[in-house]
Amino acid sequence: MKYDILVIGSGPGGYVAAIRAAQLGRKVAVVERAEAGGVCLNWGCIPTKALLKSAQVYHYCKSAAQYGLDLTGEVKPDMAKIVARSRTVAETMQKGVQFLLKKNNVEVIPGFARLEGEGRIDVGGTKYEADHIILATGARPREMPFMPIDGQHVISSKEALLLDRLPARMIVVGSGAIGSEFACLYASLGVQVTLVEYMPQIMPLEDEEVAKTMERAFRKLRTTVLTSATVKSVTVAEDDTCRVEVETRKGLETLTAEVVLSAVGIQSNIENMGLEEAGVKTDRGKVIVDPFYRTSAPGVYAIGDIIPTPALAHVASTEAICCVEAICGLDPAPVDYTTVPSCIFTTPEVASVGMTEQRAREQGIEYKVGRFPFTASGKATAAGDRDGFVKLLFDEQDRLIGAHLVGANVTEMIAEPTLAKSLGATAHAIARTIHAHPTMNEGLMEAAEAALGQAVHI
Repeated sequence: MKYDILVIGSGPGGYVAAIRAAQLGRKVAVVERAEAGGVCLNWGCIPTKALLKSAQVYHYCKSAAQYGLDLTGEVKPDMAKIVARSRTVAETMQKGVQFLLKKNNVEVIPGFARLEGEGRIDVGGTKYEADHIILATGARPREMPFMPIDGQHVISSKEALLLDRLPARMIVVGSGAIGSEFACLYASLGVQVTLVEYMPQIMPLEDEEVAKTMERAFRKLRTTVLTSATVKSVTVAEDDTCRVEVETRKGLETLTAEVVLSAVGIQSNIENMGLEEAGVKTDRGKVIVDPFYRTSAPGVYAIGDIIPTPALAHVASTEAICCVEAICGLDPAPVDYTTVPSCIFTTPEVASVGMTEQRAREQGIEYKVGRFPFTASGKATAAGDRDGFVKLLFDEQDRLIGAHLVGANVTEMIAEPTLAKSLGATAHAIARTIHAHPTMNEGLMEAAEAALGQAVHI
C-alpha cells in the first residue's frame, strides 16, 4: 500500500499531523501500537487532570464551612472510584481522537513500525510505502539504575494513575511537572508525601520566586520538601516498605514509605525502529532535525518528544502542523520556542512563558518587573483562592519577555501573555487593554500597570 504521508504514532503530535495532512488533501495513514491519542491522552495529561479535579472537589468538601455550607457526615476519598472516573475521561477522549481520524479519512494501522529505508516501513510483516514518513513515537518514563521500577513498590507515572488505595506514605523523586502534580494529588488526599529534588529548587525550570512560593504551598499540604538531595538507592525491605537512601545538605539519611514514585524525566521511544539502518541520525537519545523537522534521511521527519525540543503535548501538536505544512509546500514559519507556555496543575497552579529572571540576568538583559498579588484580587478573595501572584518581565523597550503566574486557574490565563509575547506587546498595551472585572485575568493588566509605575487598582 502506498501513501503520500505515513505517521508513526498517534499522540498529540502524530494524530494532529495525520489530520492536518488529510485536510490538505493527502492520502494518510497513522501507525499505532497501543491506544489512539498516545501517552498524553491515555496515561498522562488527561487522566492526571481528572484525578486532580477529584482531589480539588475533595478539598472543597472539606472546606465547605469556609463557604457557609454545612455538610453532614465525613467526606472520604474512594480511590477506586476516583481512578475509575479518570479512566472514563481518558476513554472518552480516546474515542474522540478515533472519531477525528475516521472523519478525516485517515487509515489507522495497528502495530509496531520499523523503517526499511527509501520510503518503506514494515508493520508486523506487512510492507507499506510513503513519499513522506513522520516519526511521532513519543516517550516513556525514564528508569534509573539505582531506582528500578517494579510497578508495585517503586512505580512510574502510569502506575500512579491506577493506584486503587491510598498509601500512608509516599516518596516522590523528581519535582518537575509530573512529580509535582502527583505529589500535590496524593498529599491533597491525605497521603504523607516527601518530595525529593536533585536541583537546588523544586520545579527547576520555573522562576525562582515561583519555586519558593510552591515550596511553601507544598508545606501547607504537610509535604516534606527536600532540595539539593541525591537519591543513592531504593530497596524494598521484608515488611514491603521502601527504604530510600538520600544524600542531603545534612548528610546521608534513610527515608521510608510504602510507595516510591519515580518522576525523574522521560526517555524517547526510538529503539528498534531501524533509524540507523535508514540513515536517521540521533544524538543523546534524540533524533536530529532541521527547523522543519527533516531528519538526515530523505523523506523522513520527526516531531514531539523524540527530538530535542520541549517535551510538551502542545509543542508536539505545533511541530506537527509546521512539519506537515512544510511538506505540503505552504511555507510555514518555524516554531518560535521562546513563546512555549508551560503549565503545572498543582494547587495553586503554575504557568509561565518566556524568560525567567535568572535567564535574563545570565544573558545580560536589562529588564523590569511588574507584580500583582492575588491577595489584592477581588475575584480571588471571593473564590477563597488568594494564594499566588502574577509576575511580568519587560525589556528596555517595554516589550514582554516573560510571564510567571501562580494561582487558581492560571493555566487558563497564560494564553494572554503568550499571545502578547508572540506579538511583541508592551507593558503599555497590556495595561491599557480593558480586562473584565472581577476576574483573575485582571492581574495581568495590574502587573503591567505596576511595571509602568501606574498601579491604580486595589
